[in-house]
Amino acid sequence: MAGLNVSLSFFFATFALCQAARRAAKALLSGGTYAHVARETMRMLVEMGPWVGGFEPDLLLTLIFLLFVAHGATLDGASANPTVSLQEFLLAEASLPSTLLKLVAQALGMQAACALTRLFWAWELSDMHILQRLMDAHCSSALRTAVPRGALVEGSCAFFFHLTLLCFRHSHPVCRVLAVALLVTVAAYTAGPLTAAFFNPTLATSVTFHCSGHTFLQYAQVYWLGPLTGMVLAVLLCRGASLAFSRGTCSTGRKTKYRIPRAKPAPGPGVTQTPALGRGDGGLGSVAWAAPREGRPWLDPGTPLS
Repeated sequence: MAGLNVSLSFFFATFALCQAARRAAKALLSGGTYAHVARETMRMLVEMGPWVGGFEPDLLLTLIFLLFVAHGATLDGASANPTVSLQEFLLAEASLPSTLLKLVAQALGMQAACALTRLFWAWELSDMHILQRLMDAHCSSALRTAVPRGALVEGSCAFFFHLTLLCFRHSHPVCRVLAVALLVTVAAYTAGPLTAAFFNPTLATSVTFHCSGHTFLQYAQVYWLGPLTGMVLAVLLCRGASLAFSRGTCSTGRKTKYRIPRAKPAPGPGVTQTPALGRGDGGLGSVAWAAPREGRPWLDPGTPLS
């Protein structure tokens, strides 16, 4: 119980530290610098918490859910995920320089998070942290399945994660935050025993790439190529559905090019209609209709006027 209290204290202290640093950066830095660098760095600091705290699986799932709820509510839209930044670039929601700045900030934030975690382990406040410090250089791989299957698992998690982001990006913030947090928790429960369900290239690189058991290329196939492929498929599916919906809407509301003939008003009482041959709108031989004039009989085209 003492080790659990220490780990939880570290988790919430890290989150509080990141919130304080975020507010200070927002007050001191310009809007563009804060948006592209500071908030991404702050979120990467707290993103490491559940994976390095040494929690039990059930407690870890609870913390992941609470972590994403707190992130979505307080961290000003920071993603701390390179695939999310690339998704915004593909959708023309972010420019290339801002995307590159976000990627650099995420890498710097992850390095700072690793340094903070190792410093916390060095204090040896619990037996779990002593064990994690000893195992840091000889850690076991988080990839516990074949490489193709691992890439498929990470790609599937990333696909549903980005599809959820795209489907809920225009919805109410509360619904969007809860949907993303619930999806990440379910993904961690189902795919965690196989790949740890990172679907975050920066987080996976920092946590498991230095562990023995697989080569760098195998890790890259699972934790880089898999999430990137899932993100691209989600974007293509969302864009294709949007285009199909817009085309269907346009075709439904499009006016027809054929003119519908209007019904002619019925003649009044005492008015009769007789066909008269002549040049009408349809050319020679068409039938024209003549109406009687007051005080005159029906005029035949061949009868001279009196």
